[in-house]
Amino acid sequence: MATDNLAEKIPDFNSSAAPKGGNGPVDVTALASIRRAKGFKEIISVLALAVVVVTLLEFILIWSNTEAYVFPKPTAIIQSLFTDFSTLYREPLIQTVQTFFLGLLIGSTIGLSLAVLVTLKPKLDIFISPYIIILVTTPMVALIPFLMLKFGFGITPRVIAISLATGPMVMINSATGFRRTNAELIALGKSYGATEFQLFRKIRFPFALPMIIVGFMVGSIFGLLTAVGAEMVGGGMGLGNRLIYFSSLVQMAQFGAVLVIVATLGVGIYSFFTFVNRKWASWDV
Repeated sequence: MATDNLAEKIPDFNSSAAPKGGNGPVDVTALASIRRAKGFKEIISVLALAVVVVTLLEFILIWSNTEAYVFPKPTAIIQSLFTDFSTLYREPLIQTVQTFFLGLLIGSTIGLSLAVLVTLKPKLDIFISPYIIILVTTPMVALIPFLMLKFGFGITPRVIAISLATGPMVMINSATGFRRTNAELIALGKSYGATEFQLFRKIRFPFALPMIIVGFMVGSIFGLLTAVGAEMVGGGMGLGNRLIYFSSLVQMAQFGAVLVIVATLGVGIYSFFTFVNRKWASWDV
């Protein structure tokens, strides 16, 4: 009799087991699998190529006699970064980073919580998923004017927009990771009397970790872009505001310097989460 009850709890592996690496609504794990430079020679080669590209661009601008207000020379951008960083860029950078991290913290916490909820209560997915898809496909920067009417010109509208941009990406990728857990391991855990919480903590979460990290990576990049865009639309003294300011004064070298800072932040986010993925979830990369 006990054997019959146990058999009823074990799922049919042929129909319910998700294949390893199966794709979910948004599967961007390939982002964490891009080949890195290995060894000192490859790193030097990559840096040398970057120098060649920048030098070539410099000579093209000089040869074509392109005015600085049309396209600034790379040397002018680099010079502005080194000479004006403390006076022009440091405070805007700090404000953008603070706003970004606050929005990321709120959005990712809500997104991960919703992923756990729809995994443990699958029936709720039909009610939550449509709104998540709407948030994913809607540029959150467009909501800034409405949020400003309600919450004023402070940091709150930007934080809300960043949270709405990051949360859905974390939620979708995390939920995908939770659901593609090997059904055989879940059945084995149930056969030993494991509770749903124990199954989640010991099996689902470790197996979903690669997708969770990628969700945080993509959510962070979306959040950074939203933070800069929100500052361009909704004020503040962050990097986005500096882009509008320098553009209005036709100070294109400073404008280019801000773009380099934003790009560096994006590359830093990608590199950090790639490192985390390879450090703690390399078995699935």
